[in-house]
Formats: sequence, C-alpha cells, structure tokens
Amino acid sequence: MDTSEGLKFIANTYARFPIFIEKAEGIKVWDKDGKEYIDFTSGIAVCNLGHCNKEVIRAVSNQMNRLFHISNLYWTHPQIEVARILVENSCADKVFFCNSGAEAVEAAIKLARKYAHETKGPDCYEIISLEGSFHGRTLAAITATGQRIYQRGFEPLPDGFTHVPPNDVKSLELAVNQRVAGILLEPIQGEGGVRPLNDNFLMAARELADKWNIPLIFDEVQVGIGRTGTLFAYEQTPIEPDVICLAKALGNGVPIGAMLSKEKFIKCLGPGSHASTFGGNPLACSAAKTVLTIITDKDFLKSVQEKGKYLSKSLEELRSEFSIVEEVRGRGLIQAIEFKEELPSLLEHLMQNGFLAIFTHGKILRLLPPLIVEKEHIDSFLSCIRNFLQEN
Repeated sequence: MDTSEGLKFIANTYARFPIFIEKAEGIKVWDKDGKEYIDFTSGIAVCNLGHCNKEVIRAVSNQMNRLFHISNLYWTHPQIEVARILVENSCADKVFFCNSGAEAVEAAIKLARKYAHETKGPDCYEIISLEGSFHGRTLAAITATGQRIYQRGFEPLPDGFTHVPPNDVKSLELAVNQRVAGILLEPIQGEGGVRPLNDNFLMAARELADKWNIPLIFDEVQVGIGRTGTLFAYEQTPIEPDVICLAKALGNGVPIGAMLSKEKFIKCLGPGSHASTFGGNPLACSAAKTVLTIITDKDFLKSVQEKGKYLSKSLEELRSEFSIVEEVRGRGLIQAIEFKEELPSLLEHLMQNGFLAIFTHGKILRLLPPLIVEKEHIDSFLSCIRNFLQEN
C-alpha cells in the first residue's frame, strides 16, 4: 500500500506527509517501516495524555461492554459525570455535548443569536471575532474565522460576522453595537500562529459584553484541557468568559466536543432548539471522564506548568543564538517559533531525524507535544532544530 492508493480513494483535502503511521504509544509513533518518531503535534493538540493512554483504553473498553450509543432522549451516567466535572472545574453552569470543535463553535453562535433574539429582537445577530482567528470548517465557523484563505470558494458566506484586529481595544469598541449578539475569541490563537491575547484586550471584551448584555465566548478547542498548564486557558487571564468551546483533547483521540455556558445564556436553549445525534455518547464520555480525572490533578497540571516554563526558556535560548528566529511565544505546552523566512526543508529534517512537527503560515513552527513530554524530549527536539539552523 502506498500514497497513490490513498489518493485514489480518499478526497485530497489534506497536504499529507509521505508517512504511514501504524501504531503509537505515549509520546512516540511508528511508521509502517518501523521508524520511530517523537510526536510534537499530539494529533494537533488532541492526545494530551499521549497516544494509546492505557487508562483511557480501559475506560472505553469497559464502556463498550455496557452501552455504545443511545439517543439523547435518555439519560446516561457517563454524560452526567463529564458534565459535572466540567461545571465543577469551570465558571460554567451547564454543558451541551457535540462531536467536534466546529460543532461547539456552531452551538455557541446559535446560543448567542437565540439569546439576542429573545432579549433584543431579530436585528441583533452579529458575531464579532478576530483577524487571524480559526474557529472550524463548517460554513458559519469559517465565516467566523478571520483568515480569508479558509473562506475562498465557499461564497456567499453567511451574513452577520465582523472581524477586528487582535489586541486592538479601540477597534473592538467601535465594532460592538446594538446589532452584536456575541464576541468570539481564542485566548491564544492557535492556527493564527500561537498568539496570546493581552489582558487589556480581554478585559475590554469582558466590559463590552457586560455593557451590551451579550455573551463573551472563548474558543478553547486547541488551548483547553490542560494545554496551557491550567484546565482552561482563561484561568490564566483576569476575566471569565460566559461560554467555552471545547473538543480535541477532551477525549484524547475519541471524538467529542462540548459547549459550556453560564445559566443566564444557555437557558434559552430549550428542548428541540439544538441537538447532536452522537453528542456526549457513552464511549466518548467514558474517555472524557478519564481524561478530566487525570488532568485536573494538581500535580499533573503543576508538571505541565514546569515543562512549559522549561520549553519557553529553551526557546528563548534558541532565539538568542540565531538571528533567523524572529520571535518565540506561547504559554504552557502550546508554543511557537516564528522565523524571519520560510524554511520548508526544516520539517523534512525533523522527520528524517525522528520528530513530527507542524508549520502554520509558512514560517511559524507550532509546538504541541503531549502533556506527558519530558525535558529530555524537549532538549533532543530543539537540538535537532539547532543542528539544522547551524548547517543552513
């Protein structure tokens, strides 16, 4: 089996690397030829506990012997347990379950509009989001996304979305008016190049949301579930959102998404107003419960914070050594190296030397290792980059 077979039968919507991954465990994956790689992508911020985590496998296997799926017309224990953990560890009051980050964002958009319709009328429907943001691949989610590259060819896009520059308080203030139903932000833009929003901007967004009686929505699909060193990224900011969108690492590879909301807003979603056939199914929730139980442990999160600081310090040392490094930034174990020019051969060099990583915007290397990464893995990964920069 080779890449030609894949291209023959699978839609060519991904620019795939010429690697067949056969198995994985912890921070490592192996290709079909048995070559070992250290994974600094985590399946794009999904496998936070590492690949094939044994506790997650055990939980899902046990659940498979009890109940695969049942309609959301009925209650299930795994769903209630995950919702309880999320609520008890967040500023939210209720949870809506779905299957992906895009679905969680769609649910948040619908929630904002439904609340606005009920409290202000049908002319209040606009969503403010940011330039450089990424919110998913559905039609509404790509319209909320502040990157034109994801929107080309899908016009006409839905009406009612406005983008402002990140960290530009004045532009945000000018954009919010009586037609706006919600403000949608990533506390750290992931696909946009690992760009944290500053505290002043976040506080301004919070004040505007309160002033206009609209929800402040945080898209934590990529940065939530321990990635920054706290369960939620908002915990490291001076504010609380009204709505939180989650997915990716929540199931550690088992598809699950969730929209968390304060009661004030989510109470407008009554029976029949929104739904998801597979949302919060027993298998996904059994995985999510295990993930949350492990990650909410204070010692686990403390270790993520320590490794995040070590990674940040190591990246700063790399930046000081090489003038081609424009900037390093991030928080916890989502960090980035931005180069002054594109280095397409760097990824090939990393793969040849047994590392998986990803670029965004051509010259920003995004680092998303599993949260179980050790300092020696960080050292060997950065040593490989250092060797490349010295040779080039």
